[in-house]
Amino acid sequence: MARTVTVELAERSYDIRIGSGLPASQMAATVPAPHVLIVTDRNVDTLYGDRTEAALRKAGATISRAVVPAGEETKSEGWVFKLYEKAVAAGLDRTALIAALGGGVVGDLAGFVAATYLRGIRYVQIPTTLLAMVDSSVGGKTGINLPAGKNLVGAFHQPSEVLVDLDTLRTLSRREYVCGLAEVVKYGVIADAALFSTLESNTEALLARDPALLTDIVARCCEVKAEVVSKDEREGGLRAILNFGHTLAHALENQLGYGRLLHGEAVAVGMVFAARVSVAQCGFPADEAGRVSRLLEALGLPASVRTLPDLGASAEGLAWRPLRQAMTTDKKVRGATPRFVLAERLGTVVFGRQVPEDVLAAEWVKMGG
Repeated sequence: MARTVTVELAERSYDIRIGSGLPASQMAATVPAPHVLIVTDRNVDTLYGDRTEAALRKAGATISRAVVPAGEETKSEGWVFKLYEKAVAAGLDRTALIAALGGGVVGDLAGFVAATYLRGIRYVQIPTTLLAMVDSSVGGKTGINLPAGKNLVGAFHQPSEVLVDLDTLRTLSRREYVCGLAEVVKYGVIADAALFSTLESNTEALLARDPALLTDIVARCCEVKAEVVSKDEREGGLRAILNFGHTLAHALENQLGYGRLLHGEAVAVGMVFAARVSVAQCGFPADEAGRVSRLLEALGLPASVRTLPDLGASAEGLAWRPLRQAMTTDKKVRGATPRFVLAERLGTVVFGRQVPEDVLAAEWVKMGG
């Protein structure tokens, strides 16, 4: 059964439609446009490009398609300008629409192009990965990376609609799918202890990609994010809780090289680190921190340095000093000092917390760093 979650932002409110077999023509009916530019990557284009284009053409739109390489490296200035050139060549004007068909990289990149081309045109998100469905496709954060750090250039630009077709999860590799579960676990930690318990009780069904369970879980994650974004669209306060585990995660990605360690894997390690720091600094019960670690491991995610994928020579970047230096470029830094989201108990977190340097270093060493 299809579910709809609304992100309430006054005149910029939009729906997240969640279900199986949702055709792209549904998007064309709810967000009409005379011209649609589909932005997708090479992997997704092979699977869903023709089908999506055909559905939009059937709905009466003129379609152009831009296919970018798969991978985090595509979130770059170079590809932004290539997409600008594609938009100009295709004759896109302010009545046009960009459709971001793919995972988080495509969504961030295409969203940023939509936010800046002609000073902003409409776009829709059609996420094809679990991570994008529950996180990056919702909330209007768009952006690209710089060599110094992740997502350092970007804009807030809300989509007109998010269309989540759960059938696309069937074609994800196990590693990509499991990475999305890291963000699902995050929602349980920051806002919904009952969701966390559901995940603990249904790990086998989750890993088997049970459609009914996924419908409920994706919808619940989107509800949590929609509520947070509705209260704090531009991350002035509350929205920071969505970054639980991400301060260390972004530093890991930066140090190890984008794409070598997948985002969900980095977030999993970052959440265990944040949970351990929370025990030391916020009175987070040690048994609940243990539950976080055990759930991530049960889902096949790394929960320590020792359980990370084989990183070869890049593993030198796991030393605390270079990781701590990489944190100075994090968007949440104030005066070169990172601010952390920490847990008080499952379902409740606080944000903007400064942590003593010796505590950070000690907890990383305990994790095998």
